[in-house]
Amino acid sequence: MDDFHLHPMRKFATLPSMRWTLSNRLTLARVALIPLLMLAFLLPGIIGHALAATIFALASFTDWLDGYLARKRNEVTPFGRFLDPVADKLLVATALVLLVSSDRCPALLAVVIIGREITIGALREWLATRDTIVHVSLLAKWKTAVQMMAITALLLHDEVFGLNMHDAGTALLWLAAAITLWSAYEYLRDAWPELIHPEEGSAEVVRLHERSTKGGE
Repeated sequence: MDDFHLHPMRKFATLPSMRWTLSNRLTLARVALIPLLMLAFLLPGIIGHALAATIFALASFTDWLDGYLARKRNEVTPFGRFLDPVADKLLVATALVLLVSSDRCPALLAVVIIGREITIGALREWLATRDTIVHVSLLAKWKTAVQMMAITALLLHDEVFGLNMHDAGTALLWLAAAITLWSAYEYLRDAWPELIHPEEGSAEVVRLHERSTKGGE
């Protein structure tokens, strides 16, 4: 019997400790806000709408803030790279499911947006196993911004200064879905050489995406 089986904790004791950076804590806070969003959504009337929208907007702001701080303070960590996109997808998927369940969001749009995240997430994970780097396009960043504004408006639901938030949010979500489909097409188009000819495609995927700006998915 080897030493690992005799002393199973000894191996883990040698692993480096994770850096609990400020940006990582903000990302964890975003995950922690998801149950609060669900509870606020269940509250009736304008108070529930306003509270749910506020929580979602705050969580969306931390998405930008944690990335900014990680770059500014040179605190980019493997844990942060893993958790940040997971937190974003959990937040958006939860909000969309809640909205669909209350007939405040077309199910088709939720399927398009969540389906895109699953597809591109799987693609990026597979490309990572091929040591292929895929930078994130500016269009994908716009997709995220419009998506967050749309969901915030749909959660708010009521009129604000005479503007119907439900109608505004629905229009923005249609726009977000259109951008979502186009950005998914761009990812699949640029990854196609790697998918069809993996022995020749890596350099092409990297070259095409080097024209894009770096950032979150």
